[in-house]
Amino acid sequence: MTLIAAGAALAVVALALFQPWKLVIDDRVDEAVPAAAPAAPAAPDAPAAPAEPVVIARGELISHEHESSGSVAVLELPDGSRVLRLEDLNTSNGPDLQVWITDASVIEGRDGWHVFDDGRYVDLGDLKGNIGSSNYPLPPEVDLAELPSVSVWCQRFAVSFAAAALEPVAG
Repeated sequence: MTLIAAGAALAVVALALFQPWKLVIDDRVDEAVPAAAPAAPAAPDAPAAPAEPVVIARGELISHEHESSGSVAVLELPDGSRVLRLEDLNTSNGPDLQVWITDASVIEGRDGWHVFDDGRYVDLGDLKGNIGSSNYPLPPEVDLAELPSVSVWCQRFAVSFAAAALEPVAG
């Protein structure tokens, strides 16, 4: 009887830790590109601000621990705020997935799986869905020159599912 109870307790812990159902259940998300807020009237001699978000950096996701595809864009909104946008993401679901912007270089293959928590990173929040497009506000203090990479990071197992190097977009 004790062996059965110990086995049941172990199974509960394993299920809570690994969350194996996430391997077969996708979380789909389809957030629109952030809309421009109505701009305040500008002074007659002031330059016109862009009416729509402007892409200031972009990157393509590469696969790490799990086969992944999609792209990443950093959008500057007319009010000066910035948003990191995952576009057409397609990766595996998993426990405790987060979106990080980091100072680590994006390295292909197994060598790149574990580098993103070695240096500086900013956690932008939980991954909203493993399939689709979603937006993550960038804190004003994030300097893209110092944090030029993005990772879909599995905090539970300290591994990157996918990553992208951000390249500035000429404007």
